Amino acid sequence: MSAQTWPWPAGSATGIGSLPGTDVAEAQRMVLGELGDLPHLVELPGRGPGADLVGRGAGLLAALPVELYAARWQLASHPGRDLRVTRDLMERDLDQLTAAADGYTGPLKVQVAGPWTLAASLELPRGGPALADPGAARDVAGALAEGVRVHVADVAARVPGAHLLLQLDEPLLPAVLAGRIPTASTLSAIRPVEADLARSALAAVVEGAGVPTTVHCCAADAPVALIASAGAAAVAVDLDQMGDLDELGGALDRGLGLFAGAASTDPQVPASAQVVADRVQRLWHVLGFAPELLPRQVVVTPACGLAGASATRARALLTACHEAARELRDRIGA
Repeated sequence: MSAQTWPWPAGSATGIGSLPGTDVAEAQRMVLGELGDLPHLVELPGRGPGADLVGRGAGLLAALPVELYAARWQLASHPGRDLRVTRDLMERDLDQLTAAADGYTGPLKVQVAGPWTLAASLELPRGGPALADPGAARDVAGALAEGVRVHVADVAARVPGAHLLLQLDEPLLPAVLAGRIPTASTLSAIRPVEADLARSALAAVVEGAGVPTTVHCCAADAPVALIASAGAAAVAVDLDQMGDLDELGGALDRGLGLFAGAASTDPQVPASAQVVADRVQRLWHVLGFAPELLPRQVVVTPACGLAGASATRARALLTACHEAARELRDRIGA
């Protein structure tokens, strides 16, 4: 594994995606400034429906329209105003990225809700999650794979010097696998999705994107081995949610990259680069890997998205992640 390379520079840090506020231009400039080694397309859920994780992902579904009903996204029979708003928000975000990243060369990350989080969150027209209907869940995964392919190609054309990475956000994947997603009545749960089926849908999106992909799961019991076997280049996790490290260690030993969510989003915890760096280094020591691999195989990130943080706190956390990644690289001399 020592000869392996990963699609980001040694000593990299990045954000999970979401940030506070409504000023896309300012947020994108901040990310490019604070996270110059691995910046990302910003997400500002504070702008309302269509800027949220589910609406944003649903807006990319190819030939599978969605609409808002009772403040929830659901599959629709034809495109309407809600879908136009969602796609317009994304277009404006991409325009701002195009302007802010003019002349940029290097890795650039874009984030999209994963197929299982979308299937568990989108409602059927008759009610209940699309996950409850195997055919609908399959349609969502297929439409997402095609939509992501087009989206990645669009971003690549807008920022031609960038080497794109895709992040699939799957916070609900553990609940989908464990059968913890409630039915429409909320009195019972949808039966668990088999691991092979979950892997297949993830793999289809990864393969369709055609770029290195990390799967982000900040919930407890992230299925690291399943994610690795779906073709992901990396897994992004909240270190506070990691229990048994054997599964993670085995996947990393086989070459999986790690986006280590080491900077706490708790406002009571100081945004300290040294604390973040020490935490990542301790984990690496416990896992027993060669120190020189750490700054190459690991990307430092906040524990989760920062939409609920203040602008000052969000900037401080991104700065802490960037400085921690550089400190780890310098400590080890990578």
